[in-house]
Amino acid sequence: MKTPYDDIIDLPHHVSSVHPRMSMYSRAAQFAPFSALTGHEEALRETARLTDSEMQLTQGEEDILNRKLAFLLEYKGAKPVISITYFEPDAAKSGGAYRTVTGTMKKVHPLECILEMDDGLRIPLGTVKDISGECFCRENALK
Repeated sequence: MKTPYDDIIDLPHHVSSVHPRMSMYSRAAQFAPFSALTGHEEALRETARLTDSEMQLTQGEEDILNRKLAFLLEYKGAKPVISITYFEPDAAKSGGAYRTVTGTMKKVHPLECILEMDDGLRIPLGTVKDISGECFCRENALK
């Protein structure tokens, strides 16, 4: 049976003497923008990314935290080095991550309920889970 390509089907493949042969990876990359699953890999990575859920403090833990904050406000001129653990909500999905920063407190903005550190970091007071530092170690006075 005769086909329209019988005259060229057995000809040798042209090899350029000017351009080097392209790798299979590079050839495949030419068609990547036309992939039917564009964004699929990023969506899988985002789904696989784990977040923590925010734990609620007990009343006793809240009381201790409030006493520590009051102590810091009273003695803020001493500028003690403290570590603050807070919950940072995730912008893309439910949950978030716990962060711990170490530094000195600059001030508390009571109307905004924000604790500002000397480095400019602003932490919402409602997300603070713990404050620790050597200033709290005097015979466990705050516990």
